[in-house]
Amino acid sequence: MNKPLVTTIPVPVRASSIDDPAYILGFAVKATGCGGAALATLVEIRGGAARALGAHVAVAADGRFCGYVSGGCVEAAVAAEALQAISVGRDRTVRFGEGSPFFDIELPCGGGITVAIHVIRDTRILADALVDLANRCSAALAYTPASQTLSRADTVPRRSKWFEGTFVSVYRPRTRLVISGQTGEAEAVCRLADVSGYDVQVAESTRLRVDKGAILMDAFTAVVLLHHDLDLEANVLSEALASPAFYIGALGSTRTHRSRIERLRSRGTPSKSLDRIKAPIGLFGPTRDATSLALSVLADVAAARLEVFD
Repeated sequence: MNKPLVTTIPVPVRASSIDDPAYILGFAVKATGCGGAALATLVEIRGGAARALGAHVAVAADGRFCGYVSGGCVEAAVAAEALQAISVGRDRTVRFGEGSPFFDIELPCGGGITVAIHVIRDTRILADALVDLANRCSAALAYTPASQTLSRADTVPRRSKWFEGTFVSVYRPRTRLVISGQTGEAEAVCRLADVSGYDVQVAESTRLRVDKGAILMDAFTAVVLLHHDLDLEANVLSEALASPAFYIGALGSTRTHRSRIERLRSRGTPSKSLDRIKAPIGLFGPTRDATSLALSVLADVAAARLEVFD
């Protein structure tokens, strides 16, 4: 008598702590081509939560996973559920924390989350979203649990949400940080921004050029001016004010900023444009060392991006 074939489900193992959406989608595409994968999406929050709606965990059929839908307390359980879904070839929706069937899995915040797990059958939709992000464009994917399908959303809403039985996940390009200034402060901001995952572009001298090519300043760009001389920042500041950059910050005291505004106003710069300049730069008060200033600047940029896009 033949024994039934037993399928062994691998043990989930975190492959990376990176939570950049483009990295997670790319991981899912590669894993699908190497045995299969699933994409788990945070689609409901009950009470408090460490991540926003639309956050992902990508899970490979061999047990590797990346991404977060919480602060790290349920990701292994999400990956285990995704591996079960991959093994049977069917999507599933799982609740964790409050209202969950898993009495031994609690969220420290006391709330609950719902995660939709989609077994990836076609990577073209994910690949298209990655192309959009690489081209510095927003993207959105629509997941419909009833049909277990993932498609390209017709429009990109402000944030991830449910719409008539379909959950739309929104992705935006990572922040491009343009740094202008030949100072120790500029070097500190550059180092910290680089390890924080920003797309760092350092302007050459007083022009918005890097590696002999022009720097593109789009709606996902923050411009940081760290000069101790208003003449040196003038050209870059003018170009930044003519761009759709979501943040423009400049070094200097309140008195220095008044001089800056007077100069720009004398050149006919509209008051609305002048109001875009954050000066003195930074989220918290005066700093006396480059590292503290770098922390203050990047915190200010992060807060501005959240206000504009989230």
